[in-house]
Amino acid sequence: MSEKTEQEAITGTDVVSETVAEETGEAGATTDVPATVAPRTSQAGRGRRGGGDADSRRNPRRARRGGREERVRSEFEQKIISIRRVTRVMAGGRRFSFSVSIVIGNKKGKVGVGIGKASDTQLAIEKAVRSARKNLIEVPMNKHMHIPYDVQTKLASTEVMIKPAPGRGLVAGSSVRTVLELAGVKDVTAKIFSRSKNKLNNARATIAALKKLKA
Repeated sequence: MSEKTEQEAITGTDVVSETVAEETGEAGATTDVPATVAPRTSQAGRGRRGGGDADSRRNPRRARRGGREERVRSEFEQKIISIRRVTRVMAGGRRFSFSVSIVIGNKKGKVGVGIGKASDTQLAIEKAVRSARKNLIEVPMNKHMHIPYDVQTKLASTEVMIKPAPGRGLVAGSSVRTVLELAGVKDVTAKIFSRSKNKLNNARATIAALKKLKA
């Protein structure tokens, strides 16, 4: 192929077709060689019908809200004070379930104790939280989160005394400390006079003692 023919082949499709005809010896050949080849569509582009974001097609609500919806965090903190596996003997055999005791509070004066029973631990915890929310109480305190005076109460086999102690911090044990901590009470001393090791009763006795407080 001459230099002139090569230069003409670069210019366009018509010149290329004439050059091919000359080389093959066929006059008036109409073989067309395309000047440009269309790029192949990528595999990713072929897979997405209609383009766009995949998340917006799968879940249009999420696209309208602007991404993943964040879960609202509850104002109450929770602590499990006891988990027990309960066995019930039936005619067909034994049935196992779980009993969960929980304390919830916002550390700003609201606290509650609840109990939940279910065959699954997670379900029992949810029931206990709902029960604690129903039994919430508000503890009267001053701006320093101190209780106004001493209180003492007896519930079942548990006897508890709570008294203010400025500068000493929170001095308490067992589930009494958990209740006072989630209630937000500061600088108090708590004493359990009974020998009961039942954490649920100790927590309920603490709630009963805090109920006696008047602003």
